[in-house]
Amino acid sequence: MSIGIIGAGGWGTALAVLLCRKHEDVVLWCHSPETLARIREGGENSIYLPSVKLPDRLQVTPSLEAAVSGRNLLICVTPSHFLREVMTRAAPFVTPETIVVCGSKGIEESTLMTMGDVLAEVLGHPRRHAFLSGPTFALEVAQGRPAAITVASADPGVAHEVQESLGSREFRVYSSTDVVGVQMGGVIKNVIAIAAGVSDGLELGHNARAALITRGLAEMTRLAIKMDADPVTLTGLPGLGDLVLTCTGQLSRNRKVGVELGQGRRLVDIVGGTRMVAEGVRNTRTVHLLAQRYGVEMPIVEQMYRVLYEDKAPTQAVRDLMGRTQRAEAD
Repeated sequence: MSIGIIGAGGWGTALAVLLCRKHEDVVLWCHSPETLARIREGGENSIYLPSVKLPDRLQVTPSLEAAVSGRNLLICVTPSHFLREVMTRAAPFVTPETIVVCGSKGIEESTLMTMGDVLAEVLGHPRRHAFLSGPTFALEVAQGRPAAITVASADPGVAHEVQESLGSREFRVYSSTDVVGVQMGGVIKNVIAIAAGVSDGLELGHNARAALITRGLAEMTRLAIKMDADPVTLTGLPGLGDLVLTCTGQLSRNRKVGVELGQGRRLVDIVGGTRMVAEGVRNTRTVHLLAQRYGVEMPIVEQMYRVLYEDKAPTQAVRDLMGRTQRAEAD
């Protein structure tokens, strides 16, 4: 396999390290001149994945054409709000035979399109597209610790090719044909992770966190089903698995945003004080809009929207969630 990775953030860099263990020809596209300089000078991505030595044979380039042209497999892991722009620039170098794997988790804000819909509009030939999601912190993947993830494609053959390319003894890859369920699990869990962080920041305890995760899964499943996902997908790695990790793990950027909100910091100060992208902030707005579009009740998402975008006090959001009318769990 000749592999191009588009995006040199933490996840893109971790995938580059992972794939260099198995493949000779791996190219990482880096948009930031500062990040590129640090990689070339120090042999590590000290901004987004510090303390991880990059393989000597990994090629790093600022040229999108060099990263894309002639590749059998492309993995796009840019922040979701840059995906259309970057892949539009990459499109002239992508052939119909190229497998394009999307690891970006988000909904396009201006259109409420999934990343799959954006790729299909920009590149065409959507049956050669695949989508990665699951409980995978970049640092642990780069360190070679055991992890499992799901790849979904409308074409089972494409999913199998991606499995073969990415899978190893340390990185187990499961396949699926539910491209909507795999994508939406990765989006909605970010919102619930901010809520779990708020709970932890307020020191509400383990019971509250467990309740948020469980009811968050219910909200995730409701919306995904309305978008034609298979509910079974949400009980697996892209749903429950990723939800548990992101709501509890110390490496979760979304959870960290929530913790700081719970401790009284303002969102603008939290976001402005880091280079790391917490997709859940944008995801909260788009998931809230999707819930309205599909007529789905998502009380946790609604409260997080009000905290993030309407300056509602986190303590009041908790009171409003707990004060809702009693109901049957199966509802």
